Amino acid sequence: MNIIIYSLIIFVICYLLLRFIANASTKKISKFVRILIFIISLALAALFAVGGRFLLSLPLILLSLGIIKLKGLTIYQLIGLFRLIQTLKNSGRFSFNKKNNFNNVSNLSLEEAYKILNLDRNKNVTEEDVKKAHTKIQKKIHPDVSPETSRLSAIVNEAKELILKTLN
Repeated sequence: MNIIIYSLIIFVICYLLLRFIANASTKKISKFVRILIFIISLALAALFAVGGRFLLSLPLILLSLGIIKLKGLTIYQLIGLFRLIQTLKNSGRFSFNKKNNFNNVSNLSLEEAYKILNLDRNKNVTEEDVKKAHTKIQKKIHPDVSPETSRLSAIVNEAKELILKTLN
C-alpha cells in the first residue's frame, strides 16, 4: 500500500514539474538552471574547502565562474588560453618573467604558428580560416581585454602573419 501512495506522490510531482517547465520560457529555465548550478558548485566547493580538500574545490569554483561568465571567460576559454600559454612556453617564446619585452621574440616556425592558432596543417586551410582562428584567440587575449596578455597577443599576430604569407 505504501508503494502505491509513494508512486502516486512521485507521479504528481513529476507531472507538476513537467507542466511548469512546458509553460515557462526558456530564458527563465536557463537562468534558474544557471543559478542552481552556481549555488550547488559553490556549496560543494565550500564543503571541500572546510574539509581540507582544496584541490577538489578549485574545479568547482572555476565551474561557477564559467557559469556566471565572469569577465566573459568561460571554463572552455580558460582551458584554451592555458593550452596556448603551454605551447608558447614549450617553444621558448613566452615566459612570465619577461614582461613587455618584445625584442626577444624570435621568428616562429610554420608548425608552431599552426599550433598556436589551433589549425590543422594537413587540411586545406584558407585565409578565412586563419582570420577566424586569429579573431577567436584575440577576443580572449587582446591587450584591451587584459593588459597582461600583450606579449601573447603579439605572438598570435606573428603566427597569423606567418601563415597568411605561406598561403599567398
